[in-house]
Amino acid sequence: MPLKAFALNCTLKSSDDEEKSSTDRLLADVLAALKPHGVEGEIVRALDHDIKPGVLSDVGDGDQWPDLRQKIVAADIFILGLPIWMGQPSSVAKRVLERMDAFLAETDDKGRMPAAGKVALVAIVGNEDGAHHCHAECFQALNDVGFTIPANGGLYWVGEAMGDVNYVDLPGTPKAVASMIKMAASNAAHLAKLLKQNYPGVSE
Repeated sequence: MPLKAFALNCTLKSSDDEEKSSTDRLLADVLAALKPHGVEGEIVRALDHDIKPGVLSDVGDGDQWPDLRQKIVAADIFILGLPIWMGQPSSVAKRVLERMDAFLAETDDKGRMPAAGKVALVAIVGNEDGAHHCHAECFQALNDVGFTIPANGGLYWVGEAMGDVNYVDLPGTPKAVASMIKMAASNAAHLAKLLKQNYPGVSE
C-alpha cells in the first residue's frame, strides 16, 4: 500500500516572503529521497495558516490548526522542518509541538494516541551549531505524543558560524547531507511500512 508523507515547514517566512526558504529546499530533498520508496508527499508552510496558541486540537475563533492536524494524522510519515534561531527550534515549530500536546488526551479504545503507528523525521537548517540540541527537543516532544522515531531520523545542515551562506544558496547538496537524507528516507519508509501493517494498542 502506498505511503503518504506530510512535511510542515516551520520557517519564520510565509509564502508571500520574497526570500527563499532553506527549510523548503531541505524538505524537498527529503521528499525526493522518499519517492523511490513509494512515498508521496507535500510541503506546507505553517505561517500560511493562522495557528492559534494553545494545547487543544481546536481553539475556535478562526483557528486553522485543525486542517494541518488532519494532514498530520492522515500521513504515515510526518516531517517537521525548522530553522535554528538563537540556538533553539523556531518559535513556529514550538507552537506546532504545543498544539500536538492535545494528542495525549485523544486516545482510542486501545489507548493509542492519533500519532500511534506513524513515523516522524525532523529536518533542520541553520547558520550556527545547535542541530543536535534542536533534534533532542523536537524528538522528545514528538515521541511523547505517540510518533515513532526511526534510526538516523535527524537531518540537518548548518553553515559556518557567523556566515552568510544558507542551504538554499548552495550549488548542490553536500555529499554528507545527501547521504544523511538517503539513510533517513530509507529507514523512515521501511519503519512506516511495518507500522502500517500492525500497531498494537495497550495490552489488557
